[in-house]
Order: sequence, then C-alpha cells, then structure tokens
Amino acid sequence: MTVRAAPRERGGPAPSSAAPFTTLVELTWIEKKIENWIRFGHDTYEQILDRRRRVIGFPPNSAFAFVRWAGNEFGTIISRIDIVRTVGAGEPFQTLPFVRPGGDILLKIEGWPKVERVLQAIDAIEAIGVDPVDVSPDHWRHIHNRLTVGEAPRAYSAEQHRAFLLRRRAEP
Repeated sequence: MTVRAAPRERGGPAPSSAAPFTTLVELTWIEKKIENWIRFGHDTYEQILDRRRRVIGFPPNSAFAFVRWAGNEFGTIISRIDIVRTVGAGEPFQTLPFVRPGGDILLKIEGWPKVERVLQAIDAIEAIGVDPVDVSPDHWRHIHNRLTVGEAPRAYSAEQHRAFLLRRRAEP
C-alpha cells in the first residue's frame, strides 16, 4: 500500500494520513467493467492502493458527487450517482457502499437516463459560475425528488444561490 503526496488543487501536498472525521471514498477504475469516480468535490486526502484503486477523503460538512457504473459483456449492470454531504463527529449518517463511514445522502439516482439528467444539471450549475459543492442541499433534494417521480427539476439560478448564501450566513 503506497500513499501518494500529490499536488492538490488548492496547493500543497496531500497529507500522509486522513485527518479525524474525514469521509473516505474508495474509487475503482477497471475500464468497461467497474468505473467509480467523483464528479465534483474538494478532496483533502488521497491514498493510492494500486494502479486501479485509490481512496480519497473529504472534510466534514462538504459535498461531493459519487458516480458508480458497472458493466459486463452484455451491457450496463448498474449506473448510479449519489450526492453526499459529509458529516462530522456525532452527526447521524446513512451508509453507502464504498463510503466510510457514510454521509447525509442529498440525492440518490439509479439508471443511466436519470444519472445523465443529474450530470446535465451539474453542468448547468457550473455554466452559471457556481461550484456544485456550494449549491444548496435543498436543490439536490429537489432534483432527487423530481427525477424519482419522472418530472423535470427546476434549474438552479445565480439568484437562488445568492439567497442560499445569505441564509447560510444568517444562521446561528
């Protein structure tokens, strides 16, 4: 097992061990068989297990999108996206495969057509200049609820985001 100290997006090397209360996500990439990857999120820890597997970590109260796809010679077996808010010490959480200990699941969608709609919603959020990590958790829940019942979710707007940030600042 090798720990890699890779340059981080925000500068500096990755720590050699995860900080307390870090949410760890195991990623596997075996081309056209198992492809687990992060669509968005700011990881603070990375450990390379081998050339196909690694573990990354997210600090408490941050969000990330975890995409899982598996297939075989007959086609897709599973296609899923989860948007998760990481939890701190003592907070309740839901369990999720490959995520330790788990997190607050804001969105859970299965099936490629719906997963693709979530990926398009993430792209649209990035297109208005908002980092998906900073989006209101209620918006991810809205997308989950609408897609679950076969309806189109509302788009996230810059005004909506500004209102969310002001509300968050005003909270105790």
